[in-house]
Amino acid sequence: MSEEKILDEDPRLDNEHWAGVLVQALPYFKHWVGKIVVVKYGGNAMLNEELKHDVMEDIVLLSTIGIHVVLVHGGGPEINNMLQRVGKESKFVNGLRYTDGETMDIVQMVLTGKLNKDIVGILLQQGGKAVGLSGVDSGLLRAKKISKDGADLGFVGEVTQVNPEIIQSLLSQGFIPVVSTVALGEEGDTNLYNINADTAAAKIAVALKAEKFVQLTNVPGVLRDINDPKSLLQRIHMSDVDDYIKNGTIAGGMIPKIECCMLARNGGVPRTHIIDGRVPHSLLIEMFSDRGIGTMIY
Repeated sequence: MSEEKILDEDPRLDNEHWAGVLVQALPYFKHWVGKIVVVKYGGNAMLNEELKHDVMEDIVLLSTIGIHVVLVHGGGPEINNMLQRVGKESKFVNGLRYTDGETMDIVQMVLTGKLNKDIVGILLQQGGKAVGLSGVDSGLLRAKKISKDGADLGFVGEVTQVNPEIIQSLLSQGFIPVVSTVALGEEGDTNLYNINADTAAAKIAVALKAEKFVQLTNVPGVLRDINDPKSLLQRIHMSDVDDYIKNGTIAGGMIPKIECCMLARNGGVPRTHIIDGRVPHSLLIEMFSDRGIGTMIY
């Protein structure tokens, strides 16, 4: 959208306002240039095509000014849709997707094929330099098979090793690596494994010594009252997380997201955030303003 169009629509956005925005953003530009930021883009946050393009615009802008962005994506809803299209029922064991051989083929096809290349294509259309990877490429992610409370999950794994050289090489050349979280088994294990994208993104952030780890989700962040968006907790100290879990403030699907933030933070990543990917340009607001958005774990 051109500046002229914005000004026509909202006369309050005059030259003084724009100058103020740029002046406020300048220190953040200076801070982030040359730093690595790992963004995990959640499956549910990817469903709105207009918002998806906004996110890609943000990432291209960050890359253009010299910030090294690594985009790690999930794709649960798309995997569910494909399984439904082929007439295969999604099966979950203790909240985790059971992944038999046929399901693993579909996971690989959707994540490393369609979704990964769709994202790369949008980034290229926005003027960015992007390369799609899976965890298999150059042995980026190695994993071992896991079970849940003794139950077999099929080809579901957890990351045991991150070999970030391929990402580092691409970043040094100005590319935006786009990573889908299918991993190769450990040495001697030729199987591929379906990996939780949040956890994989956190471990990639640690391996890259990233300055910031951001999870783009479809919720505002951690809320004191789940029914009141204004009850957002903007900052949570790591020492308070257990108490928030015990009193139910952090519950359900938010628990593993917080755990991933803590994993990254304990691994040396200075800043970890959960922000609402449904808010247009939420990534830019978080990066370049003193307002911030979502919840920061510090």
